[in-house]
Amino acid sequence: MKPLAEVMRPQKLEDFIGQKNIIGEGKPLYNLIISKRIPNCILYGPPGTGKTTLANIMANYSDKKFYKLNATTASVKDIQEITDSLDSLLNYNGVVIYIDELQHFSKKQQQALLEFIENGRVTLIASTTENPYFAIHKAILSRCNIFQFQSLSVEEIVEGLDNAISRLISEGIEVEYSNEVLRYMAEISQGDYRKAYNILELAINSQLNKIKKINIEYIEGLNQSHIRADATGDEYYNYLSALHKSIRGSDPDAAIHYLARLIKSGNLQAIIRRISLIAAEDIGLAHPNALTVINSGIELALKVGFPEASLILSELVIYLATLPKSNSSYLALTSAMGDLENKNIGDVPIHLKDAHYSGARNLGVGGYKYPHDYENNYISQQYLPDNLLGAKYYNPQNNKYENSIKNYWENIKK
Repeated sequence: MKPLAEVMRPQKLEDFIGQKNIIGEGKPLYNLIISKRIPNCILYGPPGTGKTTLANIMANYSDKKFYKLNATTASVKDIQEITDSLDSLLNYNGVVIYIDELQHFSKKQQQALLEFIENGRVTLIASTTENPYFAIHKAILSRCNIFQFQSLSVEEIVEGLDNAISRLISEGIEVEYSNEVLRYMAEISQGDYRKAYNILELAINSQLNKIKKINIEYIEGLNQSHIRADATGDEYYNYLSALHKSIRGSDPDAAIHYLARLIKSGNLQAIIRRISLIAAEDIGLAHPNALTVINSGIELALKVGFPEASLILSELVIYLATLPKSNSSYLALTSAMGDLENKNIGDVPIHLKDAHYSGARNLGVGGYKYPHDYENNYISQQYLPDNLLGAKYYNPQNNKYENSIKNYWENIKK
């Protein structure tokens, strides 16, 4: 018996669920498909969002022979064998080759694809769950259109599940269910259509009774909601980015949500590295002690390890999200680094150069005024190179700590 997801795979564009942003009626890709002008393209997005299904539909709308390969097991030789048969294909105007998980082809294998798609007799449709701008060879990217798929909404998955059950009922299988349980299955599938189908299939096949009763309690008993995140994939880095931006945006609830996703990956090192960077980049001088607190918390998290470290990480994330924010130190360094790249910065002033060697005076090194010899441990003298006089890198931001140090130095430097 075929898996339910395979049985229910749509064959026509009007039956496809989701991704209206790219294949809604009147959208460019929709128009290309129905006019049978299938382009070389890369379908990019999370698992279970319809990439393989759309590739099949695109092939159905073309007048070309369709071949399907998976980059985890296929080779360039497989493609060569397909292209060698082009002249013997009757009633076909070339071929469409669909390569699933293209990122698993090496860069050399990806380069070898170029000769097959250059003359137009082979149309390449590839799919990947990884960001193609990182995972796919530039020469392939330049010859392909990229279409990004989004995780499906709960409503879209519910629609698909409802269609699947209706199909089962039409085939004589008695099913009792509610819209509530369909929404629950959609929720725990986390935008993955295939996952939802697999849960439904398991719920149907695991019951011996003639009438298949699907309710939330039964679905919970299947233990399919504990999904472990991939700690290396493209989506994982999206979680890290979302955690960082939620803390920067002072939203502790969103920050905790993304922390929970990251904890499922089990990659403690990646989480603590990002938290450390956030403390320096986004809390900064608004609360300098945050670095000390974070460092202590990280040491504890590393000592206890998962799962207990989750509690420590939670406290650190909420702490950072609720602190005042300043990126003045980040902006100062970025500006200074920009000048290194774009300006003739000149030499270090002579009085700041190292004078702790014999002969320094003979080279003219000297004249430095030691600030601690003066009132308030301060004396005005030149520190920037001549070429950068007047440059302003650090600009205090409006928070308690930076306002206090700004006022202090304004009084001292009067």
